[in-house]
Amino acid sequence: MNQTSFFPLNIRHCSGSRSMGLKLLLVSALALLMTIPSLFVNGLVEERTKRAKEVIQEISSRAGGSQTFLGPSLSIPYSMASPYKGASPTPGVYVVFPAKGDASIKVRSEERHRSLFKAPVYEANLKFDATFDLTGVPAAAPAGAELDWTRATIVIGVSDVRGALADGTLTANGKTVAFLPAEDPGEPNPRLPLAYFGVRTSELTQPNAIFNVTANMSFSGAQRLAVLAYGKSTHLTVEGDWPGPGFDGGFLPVKRTVSAQGFTAEWSVPFMARGIAAEGTNSEVSALDSTAMGISFIEMADPYQSVSRALKYALLFIGLLFLSYFVFEATAGKRVHPAQYVLVGIAHMIFYLLLLSLAERVGFDWGFFVAAGATVILLSSNAEWIFASRGQGLRALLVFSLLYVFIYLLLRLEDDALLVGAMASFLAVAAVMYFTRNIDWYSSTTADGIRPATTVEQNTV
Repeated sequence: MNQTSFFPLNIRHCSGSRSMGLKLLLVSALALLMTIPSLFVNGLVEERTKRAKEVIQEISSRAGGSQTFLGPSLSIPYSMASPYKGASPTPGVYVVFPAKGDASIKVRSEERHRSLFKAPVYEANLKFDATFDLTGVPAAAPAGAELDWTRATIVIGVSDVRGALADGTLTANGKTVAFLPAEDPGEPNPRLPLAYFGVRTSELTQPNAIFNVTANMSFSGAQRLAVLAYGKSTHLTVEGDWPGPGFDGGFLPVKRTVSAQGFTAEWSVPFMARGIAAEGTNSEVSALDSTAMGISFIEMADPYQSVSRALKYALLFIGLLFLSYFVFEATAGKRVHPAQYVLVGIAHMIFYLLLLSLAERVGFDWGFFVAAGATVILLSSNAEWIFASRGQGLRALLVFSLLYVFIYLLLRLEDDALLVGAMASFLAVAAVMYFTRNIDWYSSTTADGIRPATTVEQNTV
């Protein structure tokens, strides 16, 4: 037995080689470590998102902001004698909603830009028809209240008067009159801060009278438009040219049509669903905020939201990238240094930065195409340089192209993203198991490649 050759050979084997199993564990640990840079990228995305919201809010405020409208309602002042001798009568406002409200709105929208940011704004032409039936009014007035019918006023409400494009008008009994500022018929409600305008109609608003009125308004606004259910039963139709509206509020449309050319939506709110009395003291107006029928003008492709969603899958994609390189390493028989894995992870992090910066300028789709294309070319070229093989480079080009296409599809699927991501991850792990099925995980890798472990018997004379 040659004792001089036994120990040196085993020492060289233990210090200069590493099992493929340990290498896989190291690669997995590096994948987890590379999620730390993704946190910094996510912080940058949040900063840009905050800046975009500030600019959008500034643009929106100048256009009128989010607008909420109240259709024609009848406001009748009343007074009640004070129980204290010599005290002034207690004033109040009695509100009567129309028996039927029928509103129609036509909206023309556009995007206004400032630097890299943009906000949807609109111009809305509103028509409110109202049928009042005052038979039996007042049926819910406080005991001892005396209504002053001579000061009865038809009022409308709007959340931001800065968006007025023309004076609002009321047409009643064949006459058209402009609205004037009016007192708030409701109690203060921070959830419903409306400015009110009114028209005195003493010749119409008599006890037991039945009459129709029509209010016309033209307003600009931004981001959202809402109408309160101002009638006992309310019908609303809205037509607009915005391709991606969102519907919100207390009631959703019973009919809707959305296309690339615009949308139409129709609401119908019966008295039972409205849940607010047809007449009563001014507290009734304050409760109308829950009856809003709203339309949000949503940006179709929000780059910040899309990039943020992509970062949520950062660990998954880095893991798939590292697994791909590990399979290349295991099948090519050439050792890849951990530092090269780190460079691959950094390249993927830079992909997110490229995506964010490009999406702000050319939109998410084109930004993803350019950023992903550049990253795939870099990663496949890196594989060719590492393994000194054009075949491996082409193989990497195919694999990484499929990976980034998968990323794009995952971001666009939205509702099915979790299911598809889980299935794809399962298939990726199954593929790694298959391509590494013949590897002896206890074998060792050296600078020359992958080779079986040396046995003690091979070192004996």
